[in-house]
Amino acid sequence: YLAKSLGLDSVGFGYLQTTFGVLQLVGGPIFGRFADQFGTRAALILSCASGSAFFLVMSISTSIPLLFLSRLPAVFMHGLPGAQKLITDLTTPSQRADALGKLGLCFGIGIIIGSALGGVLSTAFGSSTEDDYEKELCLPSARLPPSLYAYWKAVRGPQAAGTSPSGSVFSFREILCLMKFPGVMEIFIVKVFAGLPVGFFLIMFSIISMDFFGLEAVESGYLMSYFGVLQMVVQGLVVGKLTNHCSERTLLRLSVFVFAGVGLGM
Repeated sequence: YLAKSLGLDSVGFGYLQTTFGVLQLVGGPIFGRFADQFGTRAALILSCASGSAFFLVMSISTSIPLLFLSRLPAVFMHGLPGAQKLITDLTTPSQRADALGKLGLCFGIGIIIGSALGGVLSTAFGSSTEDDYEKELCLPSARLPPSLYAYWKAVRGPQAAGTSPSGSVFSFREILCLMKFPGVMEIFIVKVFAGLPVGFFLIMFSIISMDFFGLEAVESGYLMSYFGVLQMVVQGLVVGKLTNHCSERTLLRLSVFVFAGVGLGM
């Protein structure tokens, strides 16, 4: 809605979202190396600070170039992967799927509250007020990783405090070495192809909701809240129950068919 108010058409909005996706793609491996070098705590703080900068610049965007500039901090906005890394370190393999599902539950609650509140704020006070609100939430979030990291060290022991890998954060040779681990290349390829429809959905959803269905900001917020409810129920409750009866590979295959069915339905 902010892009539309600045005069950006559907093609320009696609370029805007593509810019965001490219920055996330480039920053993902660098963020992972940063987490390995300096620890999960520093990585999560960096992610929260980047999110705050992202919404700060977007809240003061009065032109299309400034709106594109606001996407630059997205390079290090990887809060969910950082949280997943911490959960992976804290749990055993048998507990991991259920714990990651509960992490999805927490993110679902955030989507429910944030989407509904964002739509109301955007309608009542404008998009810049919504961005200011999001920025203010990102700043205190940066204080949470130290406490989580302290708990991680208490659970994992003193060896968790160190950083094992050596080399530069921007060492692409080290990043490419990860592809040589068994199964990593296959997972990477699947993630790339699975991410394409998600990317198309994120680009087209806002355009279709505004131009085809004629939804206002508050109505789009309620729709996103509905998505959050579904995510909360599935990841927080259903996944945990299914892991007791099915293997992770079976659940992945099932999710592919469910995701394809949702796409066809839409």
